[in-house]
Amino acid sequence: MKKQFVTLAVSLTLISGGGVVLAEHKPGQMEGHHQSAGATNESIHADVKKHQACSHCGMDRGKFAASRVLVSYTDGSSAGMCSVHCTATELKANKGKAVRVIEAADLNTKVLVDVEKAAWVIGGNRKGVMTRTAKWAFALKDDAVAFIKKNGGKLATYKEVMMLVEKD
Repeated sequence: MKKQFVTLAVSLTLISGGGVVLAEHKPGQMEGHHQSAGATNESIHADVKKHQACSHCGMDRGKFAASRVLVSYTDGSSAGMCSVHCTATELKANKGKAVRVIEAADLNTKVLVDVEKAAWVIGGNRKGVMTRTAKWAFALKDDAVAFIKKNGGKLATYKEVMMLVEKD
């Protein structure tokens, strides 16, 4: 009986918002965490095997494979994020650390591409990850243009994307 009472009290506390209670985090369940269409729990990407959860928000990078980013540093270390938004947090937290390359997933293929070489789309009607204004990378400019024709948005550079991330 005592165990049931404690369970009920904890449940009511969580529901009512009273007190400070830490609940189990389930990837994709937090506000602002929109799961990308077509993503699955299984991933064949080596970077996801190494960095399964976003190093800043804990989201499952396999489920968000189409928006994931990998930062590789010159010292051989790396960090995996679920989105360009968490990437901005990573880069701020490691401001003095030399970056070798930053790669983002191509929305269509989920293959990582250099963020500077990618064609980016800002906006459109497809929900983004960790943002109200979506930001998607494409390996090919033609794919980005096709996405815009179907979903709206505008072409952008990585620099423009990161400037908008700072404002979000």
